[in-house]
Amino acid sequence: MPRGKFVNHKGRNRRFTNPEELEEQRRQEEKQRQWRQTRGDASSSEEEEQEQSKAAGSDKLKKVDESESESDSESESDSDPDGKAKGVENLIQVENPNRVQKKVKKLSQLNEALAKSSKPELSRREREELEKQRAKANYQKLHAEGKTDEARADLARLAIIKQQRAEAAKQREDEKKQKELAQQKKTELTQKALGKRS
Repeated sequence: MPRGKFVNHKGRNRRFTNPEELEEQRRQEEKQRQWRQTRGDASSSEEEEQEQSKAAGSDKLKKVDESESESDSESESDSDPDGKAKGVENLIQVENPNRVQKKVKKLSQLNEALAKSSKPELSRREREELEKQRAKANYQKLHAEGKTDEARADLARLAIIKQQRAEAAKQREDEKKQKELAQQKKTELTQKALGKRS
């Protein structure tokens, strides 16, 4: 007895086809396939449709439950590759983008591909790092040649500093000369004064 007041009715009235009937269906399908092959795969789609409707009708008679017969006829129509396409199925070609098809390559093609791809592909970060290094080296080269704005500004500052240093050096030399002249005058004066006394 089930617990509680709710009773589950699933699975009570199931009926299964016996193995002999399934084996008989398989034999009939095999005979039909052989007949088609001997005929030459040129059977018209109308004849195939009639054969499918006959097979579906016989399945419905054998099955007790109507829903089971529908699922069986659908599975048979799916499994039969010679069956007629439903609706616009034959007009639209659907291809799974995730399906990987193995392509046979010759050894010479593989060798050429390996020769072309001798360098391993770099990741995005590695590529960006290489680009940064190249840009930095290029900038330093241009900077050394004096072609960048910063280099021009540096050269202008250097020119001003050189000019200021040259002026300061001139000024120092002038002051040094003036001191020497002043020292000479002083010594001359002291010698004159000493010479007069002696």
